[in-house]
Amino acid sequence: MPRIAPLAPSEAGPLVRLAYRVMGRRFGSVPEPFAVVAHHRKLFVASSVQELAAEKASTVLPAAVREIAVYRVAWTVGCSWCVDFGSMLMRLDGLDIDRLQHIEDYRTSALYSDDERAAIDYADAMTATPTEVTDEQVADLERRFGKAGVVELTYQIALENQRARTYSALGIVDQGFSTDSCRVPWADPQADPAPSGPAS
Repeated sequence: MPRIAPLAPSEAGPLVRLAYRVMGRRFGSVPEPFAVVAHHRKLFVASSVQELAAEKASTVLPAAVREIAVYRVAWTVGCSWCVDFGSMLMRLDGLDIDRLQHIEDYRTSALYSDDERAAIDYADAMTATPTEVTDEQVADLERRFGKAGVVELTYQIALENQRARTYSALGIVDQGFSTDSCRVPWADPQADPAPSGPAS
């Protein structure tokens, strides 16, 4: 269980219950981070809008480049929920998820392209504290992806740092999305993805 218990549908207002239903239908289960953030309705709305807008706007980079950089951040920070959910999204996008087992050896693995290696290096430099990004690194990325591509990559890496650090701090762990075995504390596997209350 996370450090703050998810907000059960029976305790949520109409807007949050509707969001639970939509997310449950889309992903097969309500993502636990959303159910925890739902305790703060305004931030729940803000984060949901941000996620949806970022998803719709991020179309400049090749999906494989963007997603491997995001995955690297989750892996580096140690957010098991983000690793789990990100693996599912990559699988649904038709990307190769078997190579994720070799993310530690990306510099030498033939499973990663030069563009992907550059994106992973940038993710590492941005995720370091303090950041270690160089002028040369950004110039190289601009040659590869253009100005808009660099902005998109930077935004997505920063967004994943926010997610991974938030979820890790709140004790939210993997939920089984990558194995199609999802759960939320109140869910009955045979029930609607957004049941009316916690299980007894």
